Amino acid sequence: MTLALTDVTLTYPDGDTRLTALDQVSLEVPQGSLTAVVGPSGSGKSSLLAVAATLITPDAGTVTIDGQSTTGLDRGELTELRRHKIGIVFQQPNLLPSLTAAEQLQVVAQIGGRKPRTARDRSIELLHAVGLADQAGRRPHQLSGGQRQRVNIARALMNDPTVLLVDEPTSALDHERGGAVLDLITRLTHQQATATILVTHDRAHLTAADQIAEVRDGSLRLPASTR
Repeated sequence: MTLALTDVTLTYPDGDTRLTALDQVSLEVPQGSLTAVVGPSGSGKSSLLAVAATLITPDAGTVTIDGQSTTGLDRGELTELRRHKIGIVFQQPNLLPSLTAAEQLQVVAQIGGRKPRTARDRSIELLHAVGLADQAGRRPHQLSGGQRQRVNIARALMNDPTVLLVDEPTSALDHERGGAVLDLITRLTHQQATATILVTHDRAHLTAADQIAEVRDGSLRLPASTR
């Protein structure tokens, strides 16, 4: 098991009380599989993703990534874990306007300790995997919205993470381009052997997901498996 959340509870201050964002949530995501997390706005989907990414420490419960529990790790250790084990695809690509598509990826790899030539080779390999090898020298303003999101996905995979966390990747795309991006994430999950959590409102393209988890009022259930 590459990613496991066990009995995770997360609360936030709410006046004189605390609001429960996640209530004893447990979820297992095997290597090379994709779990889609759906649910209405405010249900706890983003909180679940933030806990899985080690960006928020839960009140109770454990997060285990590639066999390592995150409990008790300090800030520096969590940063190192994210750098080498976790890839995050944010809702907005937030690409650096002055860098080419290839350079967006290379910066991440160099921060992770790769040598420049190795980083260049890996960036071209991943841009080819997302269908953008011929766009490697283009800057964000020269790319379409769907192409920018593909660069965003490739960037998240640059350091060979074991866990891939994807936040609403189709929110700014039309139906056809959104479907293509979700198909791409599914294919790369299997090719790169990541444990992937995909948070989405788009249920139309989830037939390839290995499992679909629904979050409501902080509770999680697995109503359907597509395998």
